[in-house]
Parts: sequence; C-alpha cells; structure tokens
Amino acid sequence: MTEDPEGPEHALAEQVRRRRLALGLSNGELAARAGISRAMLSKIEHRRTSSSLTTLARLAAALEVPVGALLGEVAPTHRVVFTPAGAPVATPGDRRLGPPHGPLEAHLVTLDGDAGVGPRDRGRHPGRELLYVLEGAMVYGYEDARYTLRAGDTLQLDAEGEHGPYELLEAPVRFLSVVSRE
Repeated sequence: MTEDPEGPEHALAEQVRRRRLALGLSNGELAARAGISRAMLSKIEHRRTSSSLTTLARLAAALEVPVGALLGEVAPTHRVVFTPAGAPVATPGDRRLGPPHGPLEAHLVTLDGDAGVGPRDRGRHPGRELLYVLEGAMVYGYEDARYTLRAGDTLQLDAEGEHGPYELLEAPVRFLSVVSRE
C-alpha cells in the first residue's frame, strides 16, 4: 500500500494509539470494545490498511471520542488557560476555547490533607478539563508548569497532559472539575 505519510491513515494510526494508551487499554481490550479483531486493530495502528467507515465509527465509540477526533491533528498542543478571579475570560492569541461539546462529567472535589495530592495523584485522560476553585488555595501542576489557584480562579487544560494537585496552601480546598471527553 502506497501511503502519504501525513495522510488520513497516519492521523488515524497516531490518534488511535495515543487515545488507547491514554485510556490504559491493551490492543486486545480496545479491539473487544470496538468489536473488531486484534489483527485489524494492529493493521490500523501500523498503517497497513485503510479503515472502513463502520470500523472508524466503532473505534471512535470505543475510545469515547467523535469520529473527527480520530482524523484530526496528530500531535496535540497542550493548552492551558488560567483565569484569575475577576479577570476577563480570554485565551492567548484571542483564540477562544469555547464551551465544551459532548458529554460532560462534573465533580465536586474536596482536598484536606495529603490524600489526593502529589505525584501519584496526577493523571491524564482524553478531552478537556475546567477547574473552578470554590474555597482554599493550592498549587496545581500541568506537565512541568505550576499554577497557584485560589477561590474564584479558573484553570482550563487539555486533559491529555499530566495534571493534578501538587500542594495544598490553604486547606480545605474545594473545587469544581468539569471534564469534556471530546
């Protein structure tokens, strides 16, 4: 098969593998979720075949993303938007992230003490996340960056980058976490 190294098969292979790993799934687990064979999944991830629309739809559903996400940008840019309390909502370069689309998960998180704070409590997952601090103060890590968040502060981030509470400054810390899986 002659292929364009930057064509849709390349994008699909990279996105499927990246999202599968982000979800902690083996090839066999993803294949079972999608209702395809492990051999077919391997061929897709190694760009040895083109995917039918049916298979593409099955993979997207199994990875909990829209079909377009599997054909999109191969190397994601990890974007973070920090908005201090009272500041206007804006993003670098006047690019608005806009409201999340698709399924949302909302969590009210309370941290008091060491539970839930530190390197072992950082994670990554597909989608975007918005944090809104209700009470207290903490240092929140995103990749190598650290953000001091206080009541009223907001942090938006690409959730595929490693993130999580780094240090509590004023406990208890209560924040709302809204996750969009797209």
